[in-house]
Amino acid sequence: QVRLVESGGGLVQPGGSLRLSCAASGFTFSNYGMSWYRQAPGKERELVATISIYGGNTNYADSAKGRFTISRDNAKNSVYLQMNSLKPEDTAVYYCNAVRSLGSPPVFGSWGQGTQVTVSS
Repeated sequence: QVRLVESGGGLVQPGGSLRLSCAASGFTFSNYGMSWYRQAPGKERELVATISIYGGNTNYADSAKGRFTISRDNAKNSVYLQMNSLKPEDTAVYYCNAVRSLGSPPVFGSWGQGTQVTVSS
C-alpha cells in the first residue's frame, strides 16, 4: 500500500524559511522521480518542483526558482523541499508524489494528507 506522509509545514513570516519532508513507503522509492505540489484555497493543485531518481536533475516552477530546493535521500525513502524567502502567495497545502520522469504526471492517485504552509505577518 502506497503511503506518502508530508510534514514540516507551519506558520512563517514573509521572508522566512521552512523545510518540508515527505516519507514514502509501499513502493520502490529509488525507481521513481519525486515531485512536490501545492494547492492553495480555491485553486487547482500545481507542480512546484521535481527531482530525478538519483537527484541529478531537478525542475522548478517559475514561482519556485531561486527560492526553493528539492532534494532526496533514497536510503531514507524521503524527499525534501527547502523553501526560503517565503511569500504570502506560497501559502498552500503541500503534497508529494512519485513521477516516472521529469515533466510527467503524478503516479499515484491517492495523495497524502499534505502539510499546511502559511506565510503571513
